[in-house]
Amino acid sequence: MHIDKILLGVDRVSAAVGKLFAWCIVLLTLAVSYEVFARYLFRSPTSWAFDASYILYGTLFMMAGAYTLSRNGHVRGDFMYRNFSPRKQAAFDLVLYVLFFFPGMLAFAYAGWTYFSFSYSMNEHSSFSPHGPIIWPYKGVIPLVGVLMLAQGLAEVTRCIICLRSGEWPRRLKDVEELEKVVAEKIAAERAAAEGIR
Repeated sequence: MHIDKILLGVDRVSAAVGKLFAWCIVLLTLAVSYEVFARYLFRSPTSWAFDASYILYGTLFMMAGAYTLSRNGHVRGDFMYRNFSPRKQAAFDLVLYVLFFFPGMLAFAYAGWTYFSFSYSMNEHSSFSPHGPIIWPYKGVIPLVGVLMLAQGLAEVTRCIICLRSGEWPRRLKDVEELEKVVAEKIAAERAAAEGIR
């Protein structure tokens, strides 16, 4: 199905960006570890570790948003939601996307562009350290995240509409699953097999 390929294509872009920026955690770990050793073993703290840590963590956190959305991994009230039928889930999601997600992401992208363009125009540097690094590239991540989230949000709304029509959720790309979910699916499959034998 053509629409299925488009949805999975958007998922792949979100996943590629999320996985690329996941490497920020390695850089963050190295920077913080170096700072700890320099500070406590050599009594020579760095002037850049604080800036590096919030820039790397902020970038990682923001750039993982669309990837998490593509995997249906954002927090929700699952204790109610999981008991809904797929059509009811889709209707619930669709209302929330229209009322909250899209207005929020449009405001995020617009405000992010404003922050970035102002920061770029003045060649903004961090004020948290003596050798303050330039931070306009970091602020440039904000509108980029807004665009990625809007694209993934459109894919999710399309999934909601398909589910409302068919009664089943369209397929998603598979990824790492929480152990709790894997165990629950295994138990459900074993019960279904046991009931089929009887």
